[in-house]
Amino acid sequence: MKILAFAGSNSSRSINRKLVIHTLSYFEEEKITLLDLNDFEMPLFSVDRERNDGYPHKAHQLLELIAACDLMIVSLAEHNNSYTTAFKNVMDWCSRINGKFFQNKPMLLMSTSPGGFGGGNVMNSAKAYFPKCSANILDTFSLPSFNQNFEENEGIIHPELKADFMSKIKAVREGLKK
Repeated sequence: MKILAFAGSNSSRSINRKLVIHTLSYFEEEKITLLDLNDFEMPLFSVDRERNDGYPHKAHQLLELIAACDLMIVSLAEHNNSYTTAFKNVMDWCSRINGKFFQNKPMLLMSTSPGGFGGGNVMNSAKAYFPKCSANILDTFSLPSFNQNFEENEGIIHPELKADFMSKIKAVREGLKK
């Protein structure tokens, strides 16, 4: 199985990236491609740029990576109750090439934040919007209060949150078998 994973953040210290990396440790036997959004930086989307310059090569590259994967693992950072600008810009460009840019790929959708809502606003937005872009969301997980509930070498340390997370991993694995 080929897994495509990334955090919806361009921060060098992204806690969502840390959550993605931790999640990937439960899929070590699979072929994993871990992306960094910084490698997909594109000009700010505008219809004028689209008309004059066409689509950025990096948007095409990302769509090819999505097409080649069997599972996506995505953890979204939240800025001002929504997607980060870096992630939204990537979505804007990709959606202009292919409105169904998630290509019906199975997805584990996650979010985390330092606060107690765990990126809940961006998670709710993504749960409503991603299926319109042909995302097949198998399950979701939100980790609140990242700094209190996660340790670098151990992962999720809160027992109830860890149990919930493990049930999500199991559900995703089972969903892929169907």
